[in-house]
Amino acid sequence: MLKEGFPIGRLFGISIRLHYSWFVIFALVIWALSADYFPIVYPHWNIGISISAGIITSLLFFMSLLAHELMHSLVAQRYGIPVRAITLFIFGGVSQITEEPHDARTEFRIAVAGPLTSIILGGIFWLLWYLLPPALDVIAAVSFWLAWINILLAVFNLVPGFPLDGGRVLRSIIWWRTRHLLRATQIASNIGRVIGFIFIFGGVWLVFTGNWSSGIWMGLMGWFLASTAANSYHQMVMQHVLEGHDVSEIVSSDCISVEPDLPIERLVNEYILPTGRRCFVVVREGITLGLVTLQEVKGVLRDMRSRIVVAQIMKPIDKLKRVTPDENLSTVLNILTQENLNHVPVMVDGQMIGMVTRDNLLNFVSRHERQSS
Repeated sequence: MLKEGFPIGRLFGISIRLHYSWFVIFALVIWALSADYFPIVYPHWNIGISISAGIITSLLFFMSLLAHELMHSLVAQRYGIPVRAITLFIFGGVSQITEEPHDARTEFRIAVAGPLTSIILGGIFWLLWYLLPPALDVIAAVSFWLAWINILLAVFNLVPGFPLDGGRVLRSIIWWRTRHLLRATQIASNIGRVIGFIFIFGGVWLVFTGNWSSGIWMGLMGWFLASTAANSYHQMVMQHVLEGHDVSEIVSSDCISVEPDLPIERLVNEYILPTGRRCFVVVREGITLGLVTLQEVKGVLRDMRSRIVVAQIMKPIDKLKRVTPDENLSTVLNILTQENLNHVPVMVDGQMIGMVTRDNLLNFVSRHERQSS
């Protein structure tokens, strides 16, 4: 998941994150520029200058990507839509906007903000390259590459395949015409999947014609676009079904409680293996202290499980995302998705009365879809 990246700072209240895959593409861009592009275009440079120019260009390229995503986020914030984080990863960047836009016009403005930013940056870098004297050929070379890459970034993002910016522009237009967000998302997502498959087939063709690197890269981009388009529509369908329903309709109250001084070995042998449960409430004298899940248990070495107790690995209740019985289920889905959780406790007056899990939500959606079909 993209949200598994680590934070490197904040801008305008938005967490800026680097996904681990970012380092792969960062290194590849430096290598491609330093070992291929700059030595061919500027053969009089020595290897030190080429590597330095490659590193600087790569850094500025990812700063351009950050600016692209930041403008999406700032426009979203301007219209009252919270933005949790911006994550840079192997395919570029993504803004984790926590809500759908409230109307088609807002969607359009958020979507076009990124490509417009890239076009403006491309123009600035092109002007810099044009005005620089020949003696400053290193800065000119960096500026020229950044000018073209920003323009190409804008053009690529305007491809009308959801969830690319162009696909979101298309969705906003369909939404404006039909007055139906779910229908607009379905059409834009289907177009996004088609374009994704075109990329995949194009990548396969390039591989068979001998262009392995470009073919594999295009195929991966197509796969990412097709799968993201399908997931985006599925997420929208779930939001549509869950809207108007609250936590009390699906809360599970049969949570198994354990004592905080229970050894992990006993937790595994007496609770996890016999029941198949993956989450347990830690309670002492009727007071909920926290939760312990299979994820925390797996982090304990087998030969240490007899010496470590539940209290040492549990997540304290005040550190957990919590919901109330009257919370909207669409809000719960957002929490589970954004925080990459499988469950969230339901609390009333500081006490846990049950749990909502991802499986609860999926089963609820499946039942409603069967009833409406």
